[in-house]
Amino acid sequence: MDKNQITIIGGGLSGLISAYLLAKAGKSVLVIEKKSYPFHRVCGEYISNEVRDFLIQKELFPFSFEPAEINTFRLSAVNGAMAEVPLGLGGFGISRYHLDHFLYQKCQEIGVKFLLKTQAATIDYKPDRKIFEVTTNEGHLLTSPIVLAAYGKRSKIDKYLNRSYLKHRSPYVGIKYHIKIAHEENMVALHNYNGGYLGINKIENGQFNVCYLGSREQLKVAGNIQNMEEQYLFKNPHIKEIYNRAEFLWEKPEVINEISFATKSPVENQVLMIGDAAGMITPLCGNGMAIAIHTGKLAAEAILKHKKLEMIQKEYAKAWNQYFYSRLRTGRAVQRLFGAPFVSNIAVNVIKKSPYLAKKLILQTHGQAIK
Repeated sequence: MDKNQITIIGGGLSGLISAYLLAKAGKSVLVIEKKSYPFHRVCGEYISNEVRDFLIQKELFPFSFEPAEINTFRLSAVNGAMAEVPLGLGGFGISRYHLDHFLYQKCQEIGVKFLLKTQAATIDYKPDRKIFEVTTNEGHLLTSPIVLAAYGKRSKIDKYLNRSYLKHRSPYVGIKYHIKIAHEENMVALHNYNGGYLGINKIENGQFNVCYLGSREQLKVAGNIQNMEEQYLFKNPHIKEIYNRAEFLWEKPEVINEISFATKSPVENQVLMIGDAAGMITPLCGNGMAIAIHTGKLAAEAILKHKKLEMIQKEYAKAWNQYFYSRLRTGRAVQRLFGAPFVSNIAVNVIKKSPYLAKKLILQTHGQAIK
């Protein structure tokens, strides 16, 4: 039996940020990650500058990779009509392949322990001993007084915890490529097609991330990803042009099924849920990575402030709701404006004719710079 002060299930942005902050404060931390670094994740790879100063202050900003600086948002409707708007705070583009590996190495430097290529199979809280028991897929038993769930959009452990969002199947699939292309470097662009939308932005090393939210039903009808792209995505001329001009750097894309934007809770079964495990903002809001970083920070702060688990849970849930509840709700509402011809045309016209409304919408889905 292995015992640590904090066990974190999942080594993505939220898990790595919380692990680093807790270990820096002297806590013994174990991170369980089912893969080994570095690896790719299905993700838009744009980070709002609301977390930039925080990362710099903690010496966690990946300067060495020279992330792309992004300050403009472009939107196209299904028919190709376009609009652009400044991004306010702006952001930067960097791949999860490099960013997660960089943060993993920073965590290792200060003593965070990792169990890689390992999955958590069960989590149980034992109130009589005030301890969590976590078993791995290899049968190891781990115990700690605090567990953070940072395993991302969807995990087998959600089924074990009987999380309510699993009762409703998601109609979405996420697909991601890295490409090389002559394209605006300071821009994140979102292109609608009938059934979904595709985002593109520059990352590091002259590469671009292309990631889209698609329909599982369209994929089923088309038979494979290439057919789906040709039959549905290419109806938007901007998407078709990107595919025709791009050099695709992978043999096949990264894919994730059943992405859910359902309402989740920041604390379930006594476990603190962080990052996408607590709730995923719709990709069109372009802010999932910043929210993941922020939730990792909030969880670490709650743990360092209180000794009793109940107080930690209350502190974290209160902060999570304060910073993210309305933003995720707005994201779900805005989602209805995308992926269909008529409403996507309306959205483009609104941005064209009312920059003020566009700015307000961006403010509703992005936060203030965190300290």
